[in-house]
Amino acid sequence: MSYKTTVGIAALAALGCAAGALYWLHGKSRLPAPEVVSAEPPDFHSAPPAEKPAIAAAAKSPSLPDSNKTAPPADTGLPLRAGEVLEYTANVSKLSNVASLRLQVAGRENFLGKSTWHLQAFAHTQNPLRMVFELDDQFDSYSDAATLASLQYEMHLSERGQKVESVQRMTATGKEPAPPDAAEVRVLPGTRDPLGMMQYLRSVDWTKTPDVRCPVYDGHKLYDVRSRLAAASETVNVPAGNYTASRIEIRAFENGVELKDASFTLFLANNAARTPVLLEAVLPFATARVELLKAK
Repeated sequence: MSYKTTVGIAALAALGCAAGALYWLHGKSRLPAPEVVSAEPPDFHSAPPAEKPAIAAAAKSPSLPDSNKTAPPADTGLPLRAGEVLEYTANVSKLSNVASLRLQVAGRENFLGKSTWHLQAFAHTQNPLRMVFELDDQFDSYSDAATLASLQYEMHLSERGQKVESVQRMTATGKEPAPPDAAEVRVLPGTRDPLGMMQYLRSVDWTKTPDVRCPVYDGHKLYDVRSRLAAASETVNVPAGNYTASRIEIRAFENGVELKDASFTLFLANNAARTPVLLEAVLPFATARVELLKAK
């Protein structure tokens, strides 16, 4: 398997949705995860904070005033659950278990004075591929609890021993300066990052809204991502079991032009959690199938 194929599939698995995969597919960067999970940003507070968690000494941005430590508002109705862990395996063409990934909801807390979901994704190449291409990626999203618009997107990456850190603070106005350890990114109002986009697709009532469209920033570029209901009920067989699922087709556009070299299909279980059970991708160099192994 080629270097580019491996990177594309590992990233596809890690991000769990089409928009994120596009970034890796086009080879704009090589960004995997640190061996030690980074501490929460200084602006991220548990709520209600019975005891304030320690902040890493290396953190540079100051804590916000105490008014930001209040409890989050009532549930917004999104099918998310703090502590949810979804484990997947990625298969490429005729090769099975090329990479493993884990999507998890780390918690719902306060960040920058807003009630926020902390979403994470982890990806690792598996043996025998790992012996020649060691890749470990971690992605962190801090997304608005009501809309899942991105407030901060992080990529902590480790590839063949080379580590890269990227922390990007989103702003639609340019009036919210980023701390010294983050880059300020100007985006459209309502922009989501790949992890927030995945969770947002779970929140859509596809029986009432068969088409959705929103801007997605993948860590490098801003895309117009359009998703539509292709089938309301299909049987899906994955290692985690048999599911009846909705089939969602995802397309991405850059500057009004559709990216023709990739297509993505997401299957959401027709259960209360709307669990993402399968992601299929047709890429220029391979086809990929990311299957649910276990849901906790």
